[in-house]
Amino acid sequence: MQLQQPSNRGGPISSETRINDRIRVPEVRLVGPNGEQVGIVRIEDALRLAQEADLDLVEVAPQARPPVCKLMDYGKFKYESAQKARESRRNQQQTVIKEQKLRPKIDPHDYETKKGHVSRFLGQGHKVKVTIMFRGREQSRPELGFRLLQRLADDVADLGFIESNPKQDGRNMIMVLAPHKTNKTKPKANAS
Repeated sequence: MQLQQPSNRGGPISSETRINDRIRVPEVRLVGPNGEQVGIVRIEDALRLAQEADLDLVEVAPQARPPVCKLMDYGKFKYESAQKARESRRNQQQTVIKEQKLRPKIDPHDYETKKGHVSRFLGQGHKVKVTIMFRGREQSRPELGFRLLQRLADDVADLGFIESNPKQDGRNMIMVLAPHKTNKTKPKANAS
């Protein structure tokens, strides 16, 4: 017969911040509304102080022993944290990968058209995944695809660089081109 070890799966079940009566510990480390340290106080005293100041008692560090709570206006705190999250999402850079597919035996005019598309995508600040599709006997000549990808990379070298070198992936050969850093600022300036 084996003894069961107590599990260490305790802790808060929800990720929601606990406030006021939802804080269920005997004592807390209290921080005042202006950031001053009050010290370790009983939960009843902390709730009374919060009620007298017309503020909420908010648990800011539940993992600490004892948990750290702060006197603050919880509605205002939630609003400001939502504003910060929205602002950080706005400043994030969205990476877009465009794809261009070619065949090893591409006609010169078709190649120029595809190269124009790749140049436009790189000029707009997007990454471009160039795929060469091999069929049938073309699979025995991967060097044709490699040469074509190198030629394309050389033709658009002023707009972008090879981020991922050409590599065979089954019936396809894939290369990723990325725009130069200076090109990313130009489309935004033209758009406004």
